[in-house]
Amino acid sequence: MFRILVVDDDKNTRYYIKEALEWERYKVFCASNGEEALEVYEREFIDLVIVDIMMPKMDGYELTRQLRATNKDLLVLMISAKQLPEDRKKGFKAGIDDYMSKPIDTEELLLHIKALLGRGKIASQRQIVVGDVVLDYDSFTVTGHGTTQELPQKEFLLLYKLLATPNKIFTKIQLMDEIWGVDCDTGWETVTVHVGRLRKRFEGWQEFAIENIRGLGYKAVIKQ
Repeated sequence: MFRILVVDDDKNTRYYIKEALEWERYKVFCASNGEEALEVYEREFIDLVIVDIMMPKMDGYELTRQLRATNKDLLVLMISAKQLPEDRKKGFKAGIDDYMSKPIDTEELLLHIKALLGRGKIASQRQIVVGDVVLDYDSFTVTGHGTTQELPQKEFLLLYKLLATPNKIFTKIQLMDEIWGVDCDTGWETVTVHVGRLRKRFEGWQEFAIENIRGLGYKAVIKQ
């Protein structure tokens, strides 16, 4: 299930979009301004953000810049009553992937969303299969050895990141920035703690292992 964050200071717009997306079986989160959106983004893993431009506290341009700084692969669809070419250009310079003008047509909105989600990594990498083990990105579960485990969000994302590119070494800082965010106050020791939990959780599994690269970080190794 794709997870979408709707950011708009107009509650009627939020409700209208939320209802349309939930009807299409998307998981929807809402925020009324940029600051609130960043708080939601820190708590939840989001595939796509729908963001208005004119909002109190932080406008859509600044929100997009901050989101893009933490995740270059995050999809951002900007919606606004502003229709001048300059407004669109400013949005794309801030890092958006698509732009729609208000009032929003539901059918067109869904087509834009499906087109964005159909691109690149989002469409093709929803699961990782390692031997008989399956990591499911939509449910944060790992299935293998006759069991299905639902992992805490950060544990799953850490394991998924490592197994998506086996044998690639990631520094602790890289993993912190991508999974916890560059503005996270937690130290890189958090990565060590989560790696320890993953090793204990999958102790004895022969399909993969997480190796410590002394002085550098971690990498996943596929054994079979």
